Amino acid sequence: MNIELERIAINDAEKLWKLQVDAFQDLYNKYQDTETNPATEPIEKIIMRLEQPYTYYYYIKADGDIAGAIRVVDTKEDGEPKRISPIFIIRKYRNKGIAQKAINEAEMIHGTSIWELSTILQEEGNCHLYEKLGYYRTGHTEKINDEIGR
Repeated sequence: MNIELERIAINDAEKLWKLQVDAFQDLYNKYQDTETNPATEPIEKIIMRLEQPYTYYYYIKADGDIAGAIRVVDTKEDGEPKRISPIFIIRKYRNKGIAQKAINEAEMIHGTSIWELSTILQEEGNCHLYEKLGYYRTGHTEKINDEIGR
């Protein structure tokens, strides 16, 4: 499967927002995390991020079809970490290695040094993906609610 990243423009904010809401709905239903789950974000937050000069949103395309999206925060300043927040794959394309390839593509575009990300500790599949790619747990955790930490 061919995986490519395609930069998302501001005029695609609504499409991106709808994809994000759909992709994160299962996690929202599971944890009821209204304050930090991307499924509950208003479209205005997506628009604000798309307007940031250090934010790069990309569609993740699998053989030409949109399979999800990834946001890279990259200030392009020496020593400043790059951040993935969020990355998501829509249900139909999950568990096919697409997220792993998308992260590799993002690293090729933005460089391989000094990256950070956050995820839900209870979601072992997410943790496994990131650790497989060479990311490691720092030991810093936050309690989001009674059900989840990251």
